[in-house]
Amino acid sequence: MHFSLPDGHRVAVEVRALLNGGFAGRSQDDVAEHIAELVALGIPAPVKTPCLYPIAPFLAVQSGEVYAQHGRTSGEAEWAMVITRDDVLLTVACDHTDRDLEVHGVAWSKQAAPDMLGHQAWRLADVEDRIDELTLTAWVRNGEWTEIQAGTLAELLPPQYWIDVLHTHNLYAPGTVLLSGTIPMIKGVDQFADAWRVELGDPHTGRTISTEYHVRRLPEPIA
Repeated sequence: MHFSLPDGHRVAVEVRALLNGGFAGRSQDDVAEHIAELVALGIPAPVKTPCLYPIAPFLAVQSGEVYAQHGRTSGEAEWAMVITRDDVLLTVACDHTDRDLEVHGVAWSKQAAPDMLGHQAWRLADVEDRIDELTLTAWVRNGEWTEIQAGTLAELLPPQYWIDVLHTHNLYAPGTVLLSGTIPMIKGVDQFADAWRVELGDPHTGRTISTEYHVRRLPEPIA
């Protein structure tokens, strides 16, 4: 993967480990409420929270398309932390997930679709002092673009929390990419859309990083 930084530098990263945070809200009371909603939909509750799901590294992509086998897949607005040889980068991400498979296991559903990352990034050290002020917004396209998620990074566990977790489990190494988990979706908006756009914003500088992709349905199996 390649990331462009604000100072013009371009960083190449070979992804060696991909990890997805789950149930990673800063308020674990809100997380418990969300888990209860998922259980009511038949999705298994985690044994403990927050969770960290190892995902196949090749599922971290910078692409404009996701291929899906059916119409019940959707994204999740997230930030992603990228460990390089010399630095820690922060970028935007969208964790595309198979919602039908999710009822059989969250880890399975995440393994069935890619993690979409932005082409730009910021050095974590440059924004860490205002991390909670950064914004995370997502839109879906069902004919027209509609906002489906909006919040700040204050709603999620901070990068430093996950850096400590990586060190504890000997996972802090160049090529590790970690996604943050997501913020709530706006009720009443259809998440099963034909396109997703996610934006990470820094109100202090006015800079934004975005990723956008189309969801392409695969043809029915040939038999």
